[in-house]
Amino acid sequence: MSIPAPATQPTILVVEDDDIVRMLIVDVLEELEYQVLEADGCEQALAFLRDDEQPIALMMTDVGLPIMDGRELAKQACLVRPGLAILFASGYAESIDIPEGMAVIGKPFSIDQLRDKVKSILA
Repeated sequence: MSIPAPATQPTILVVEDDDIVRMLIVDVLEELEYQVLEADGCEQALAFLRDDEQPIALMMTDVGLPIMDGRELAKQACLVRPGLAILFASGYAESIDIPEGMAVIGKPFSIDQLRDKVKSILA
């Protein structure tokens, strides 16, 4: 759990319990020159969110997480950081109910789809 040095690019918190999927998402976002924080679940994600010193522009979370699902995590995240941008990733993107003002991307997604979705959210 390393915290990257402050940079001009926005920081994205990636919450994914599947190590391989998380690694791939993080690699893509880092290639796009975003600062990335990784969390393997809700507890680690909330610890990052509660750290007032750590700027976070976007939280990208899997919907199907153990303990607390991604939608509940998003609710908790918005209590800690009102206005935080949320991007859900799901293999069932067309059938999940997401709160207004939040975005979803369907798994599997291409590098281009992820890049375009993140850029449109952070624009």
